[in-house]
Amino acid sequence: MYKQIVVGTDGSEGASLAVSVAVDLARLTGADLHIVYAHKIANAFQVASAVEAGMAPGALLDSNEAIHAEGQRICDRTVEQARRSGVTAEGVHADLIVVGNRGMSGARRFVLGSVPNKLSHHCPTSLLIADTSSARS
Repeated sequence: MYKQIVVGTDGSEGASLAVSVAVDLARLTGADLHIVYAHKIANAFQVASAVEAGMAPGALLDSNEAIHAEGQRICDRTVEQARRSGVTAEGVHADLIVVGNRGMSGARRFVLGSVPNKLSHHCPTSLLIADTSSARS
């Protein structure tokens, strides 16, 4: 069956439900579980633009560091949750990606699109979309 499973999380309740599904599936199949957290940070152009606008470039760099640190905390916490369930949270190539079906709403979803929808069209491997509709927004 599956040997490598990837699940994304942003630390939200809905993402936690998808993580639970992925942990259970990894435990049942003996697969390794990969926890991922994606974030967008300010790039060099944005830092340069901030300087032109009178903003200290250090503020954006500090923000990038804080975003990265938060993502690392979320991943560490999620990896520990998987390990407590007896699931190895290591590896590289994935046979299955698990995501929740609910997350962004409103204008943000309209602009960025639905992650599960995009994955369902572009994912190079099997995809499991966990029903996270019972999670609070």
